Amino acid sequence: MKKLLFLFIISLKLYSAHAQETDTIPPYQKDSLHIPAFTVLKVDSTYINDKAIPKDKPVVIIYFSPECGHCQITADEFSKKMKDMKDIYFVWVSYYPLPEVREFAKKFNLQQFTNIIIARDENYAIPSYYRVKFTPFMALYNKEHHLVKTWDQGTDADTLIKLAK
Repeated sequence: MKKLLFLFIISLKLYSAHAQETDTIPPYQKDSLHIPAFTVLKVDSTYINDKAIPKDKPVVIIYFSPECGHCQITADEFSKKMKDMKDIYFVWVSYYPLPEVREFAKKFNLQQFTNIIIARDENYAIPSYYRVKFTPFMALYNKEHHLVKTWDQGTDADTLIKLAK
């Protein structure tokens, strides 16, 4: 009887250890038919969530750092080409404190565009969902909000314009 109990405990421990293996597939690769659920704090100090994103427009989610040189270059380029990207909805998200995110938006005049949200992701939902390693990280969704493509280190405006059609 003791041997059976001992074998049962060993089996249970082995099963438990096996069950704790980490999932190596990022959530966005398992569900490419939806924009991730999130609630973020906009630079105007109001909250917005994924349900508020327009359903009839392509969407680009950009995870950025205000201190990142590539993020600054991207913001400058996108700001200058926004006339050509007016039909794309942008969600710029950072984990940095809101004053730094607000300063970034101001520096690149991002708040003037009605198709851009700039916000702080207090819950770290976006980088967890995409398993972001570098900034700027970008995810492009089509008008139906199905994932088209992701870029671990961003892309240029012309590529987005071409793929968003």
